[in-house]
Amino acid sequence: MPSNRVVKVRSTGDSVTAQEMRDGIAAIQQELEVSAAFPDAVERAAAEAAASPRLPELDRTDIPFVTIDPESARDLDQAMHIERDGTGYVVHYAIADVAAFVAPGDPVDVEANRRGETLYGADSKIPLHPPVLSEGAASLLPDEVRPALLWTIKVDETGEGTDVDVQRALVRSRAKLSYEGVQAELDAGKASDLVGLLREVGELRLAREAARGGVSLPLPEQELVESEGGHWELEFRRLTPVETWNAQISLLTGMAAASLMVYARTGILRTLPPADPRDVQRLHRTARALGIAWPAEQLYPDFIRTLDPSTPTHAAMIVACTRLLRGAGYVTFNGELPEQAQHSALASEYAHVTAPLRRLVDRYAGEICVALCAGTEVPTWVVEAMAGLPDAMTESGRRANRYENAVVDLCEAELLHERVGERFAAVVVELDDKSRQKGDITIQDPAIEARVIATTDLPLGEEVTVELVEADPRTRKVAFRLV
Repeated sequence: MPSNRVVKVRSTGDSVTAQEMRDGIAAIQQELEVSAAFPDAVERAAAEAAASPRLPELDRTDIPFVTIDPESARDLDQAMHIERDGTGYVVHYAIADVAAFVAPGDPVDVEANRRGETLYGADSKIPLHPPVLSEGAASLLPDEVRPALLWTIKVDETGEGTDVDVQRALVRSRAKLSYEGVQAELDAGKASDLVGLLREVGELRLAREAARGGVSLPLPEQELVESEGGHWELEFRRLTPVETWNAQISLLTGMAAASLMVYARTGILRTLPPADPRDVQRLHRTARALGIAWPAEQLYPDFIRTLDPSTPTHAAMIVACTRLLRGAGYVTFNGELPEQAQHSALASEYAHVTAPLRRLVDRYAGEICVALCAGTEVPTWVVEAMAGLPDAMTESGRRANRYENAVVDLCEAELLHERVGERFAAVVVELDDKSRQKGDITIQDPAIEARVIATTDLPLGEEVTVELVEADPRTRKVAFRLV
């Protein structure tokens, strides 16, 4: 399975290779039977819902929220405000209230339950909800009054969350900010008070994460870039500090949600079992292949914190580390806590609640937390759906992985198709379970993982020379052989 998920593709847009990419992505969507288009009945229901949402009585449009997202984003799930509270802070986090528009069993709900999550790959998007909602009426767009789930989280001077409340409210974002724009203002010394507080809280949360043995992968944004001659090159864009701090606010909210659910003994958690030692050993071999020092005595979370995502080999290493996230899932409970309740990478209980426009489970988890804070019963439609949610999200996750992996295969084939016959230095990082003559290699330039075959047993963990024998964008096949 490819380790590098291509998030962006930059091209002239009208070249032959750019058209090949578009055609390839269209073919993938047809093969996997996914489409950005919605049935007419769903579009009609969404338009009607957009015109008549169920609005809450509480008005908190006085809070000067802003959103911070990629420049082009319009499906804005989250708006933020932070203020000082003595020696600590109060974080206000408004999350789009999808349930204000979508009723249980209506056409939009049925379709969302079928899709499970928004699919991404190489600038293509298969949305969870029709854009009239996800990029319109339900999105926290600037200068628009919107229904939201308003999280109020108190944070002490060490970055620890001490109190949480969530309730429905009307909110209004004052501005749609971009990561790059906010970072530029920060670097120029012109950042707003809010951004200064975001930095303070974000850094405190990162320190607490390190102290408890957790780690958040600073996944770089990978770009396949088309040059003037129609050639493709692989580039990595590191996350800005602003993106990292912003992610910590989302994690803070997810952990606060989990604490509510665990205390009440009812809810749905995002879980991850401890890493398989074999996967950690593979990552040690990957680090060697990429020329990155990883002392044997250094723990995985501490190693991750030494990586610089602006360095291409480090960026590739970070992406390869997503292997340790395999096995992530959801677990529901009502009365007794599950045996495995933690998210091992975060070293904490955790719940998905901050992206309901793009992920189905967040709508249900948010409803549970609203009910728990209000002291009311969890809605029947949520309780009835809970048992089936883990399987539904597992299936949507598999579909998302298939889609992303197919797009990655396409991008890697485009990247390499002019280099068939070339030889590359690589390291064998894993052997096939059924044949030691097949396995996975990591190549330093371009920084990718790939399959390799040989006529003799592959030397696990050793440096080898491989020849590219196939790279076909039409079939999305890339193949190397041991020289």
